[in-house]
Amino acid sequence: MARIVLNETSYHGAGSVCEVATEIKQRGFQKALVCSDPDLIKFGVTKKVLDVLEKADIAYEIFSDIKANPTIENVQNGVAAFKEANADCLIAVGGGSSMDTCKAIGIIIANPEFADVRSLEGVAPTKNPSVPIIAVPTTAGTAAEVTINYVITDVEKKRKFVCVDVHDIPVVAIVDPDMMSTMPKGLTAATGMDALTHAIEGYITKGAWEMTDMFHLKAIELIAKSLRGAVANTPEGREGMALGQYIAGMGFSNVGLGIVHSMAHSLGAVYDTPHGVANAILLPTVMEYNASETGEKYRDIAKAMGVEGTETMSVEEYRKAAVDAVRQLSIDVGIPQDLKAIAKEEDIQFLSESAMADACRPGNPKDPTLEDIIALYRSLM
Repeated sequence: MARIVLNETSYHGAGSVCEVATEIKQRGFQKALVCSDPDLIKFGVTKKVLDVLEKADIAYEIFSDIKANPTIENVQNGVAAFKEANADCLIAVGGGSSMDTCKAIGIIIANPEFADVRSLEGVAPTKNPSVPIIAVPTTAGTAAEVTINYVITDVEKKRKFVCVDVHDIPVVAIVDPDMMSTMPKGLTAATGMDALTHAIEGYITKGAWEMTDMFHLKAIELIAKSLRGAVANTPEGREGMALGQYIAGMGFSNVGLGIVHSMAHSLGAVYDTPHGVANAILLPTVMEYNASETGEKYRDIAKAMGVEGTETMSVEEYRKAAVDAVRQLSIDVGIPQDLKAIAKEEDIQFLSESAMADACRPGNPKDPTLEDIIALYRSLM
């Protein structure tokens, strides 16, 4: 048996942000708490959504105490802000940080017995769907608008924990490439490589099956074709990435990921490394490590990445071609190629133990030992 959970409604394409007002009115909501990080407010990105609300005469308040790797405290403050605002719905405007914070707030409001944020780790047995969330992504990467996952940082314990809950999925996703056009190059590259990691890990994860394979292969193809253009800020590149990252989310949310994510979560918790950058650095090396357990899947990945002549390649050739194509894309969009400037030798044991304990590890096609993870980190230093 397999299960698929997707948004009830999603809108795609330039200008679709206007539908925020339509959906709020149709659903009879009275007041929204808009969750968005301080930079997006400062640079006028959030204003595009606020203008839509004001024009439609919809009441709202803003909550912006959101860090790039959102913390337990951010969530607790958001829960308090929601109650104080007397809101009845949430609007997440931003990347994974805003959407993840929003999901945790919505779940706790609807399930007050989970007020201790740490109790949400793993597959928490919540009973009620989150307060309705309308998600408006401003990055093409995390696909948090269509996933049943969110990640919170425990600052005290220097770890990130993954929460998986069908109750947290936004009721509406509004995937408007215009909302993503102000992303700087570095962020476009990092979030785009995060999306590629979702698609590739989702395709080779233990839980993968035909329905999710369909999403992941299409996502790899779109991302490989669009990311360089998105970094150069072409409209076609932005549109392709907005769609590609969403399609990847439709897949991996339902089948899980692997140790690229486990190892990236550790780096984010210890060094505050941007999640997409950590994934991008790790992805080609972990792909090499996993290759022996992936059957013919790397042939499909290489082909989706745009490699010619995959039909006539040997197993070794197409596996190498898939890894090389991913590494080349990463180089082309300006991602660092190692962890030298990020990780410290004395932290490797802790990073590796955290990665082994991470919720994404069991989905990896090859079962790693602690020694394997240590060796993978070291190979990038």
